[in-house]
Amino acid sequence: MLMRFDPFRELDRFADQMTRAAAQAPRSFPMDAVRRGEQFLVHLDLPGVEPSSINLTVERNALTVEAERRFDRAQGDEVLVAERPQGRFTRQLMLSDQLDSERIEANYNAGVLTLTIPVAETAKPRRVEVTAGGGDGPVIERDAQDANGASADDRGKLVNA
Repeated sequence: MLMRFDPFRELDRFADQMTRAAAQAPRSFPMDAVRRGEQFLVHLDLPGVEPSSINLTVERNALTVEAERRFDRAQGDEVLVAERPQGRFTRQLMLSDQLDSERIEANYNAGVLTLTIPVAETAKPRRVEVTAGGGDGPVIERDAQDANGASADDRGKLVNA
């Protein structure tokens, strides 16, 4: 029997394999992150997601964003094309210790979840006061030293003069 050559058969088979692999891959969503002054803004695209299905958790320095998107089909619908992903989506961000994870704010508008993460107070630049020498600063007292300069009790004691 003679078989007819179909150049698209291998392409269809490859596309089918890729679709199955993509369905098993972990689901995520696109993200942009920028620093604006003393805060970080993270924008996550979550089109078609109900705000009530978005779950944000912070544990130590890991911020986890979970969302679910489902499309309802009426009984008797015949699906011709189904390319929009649905299901549970997860993204985890590792936060630096220099960010204040206690004051994260989240806003969902027009399919975009915006997280505002402030820089921690301890990480912000601060001015250090410099005093002129006049003997008004703290003095470090040390115990009596031996001939080599080592003290019997080598721990310094900070004393305000």
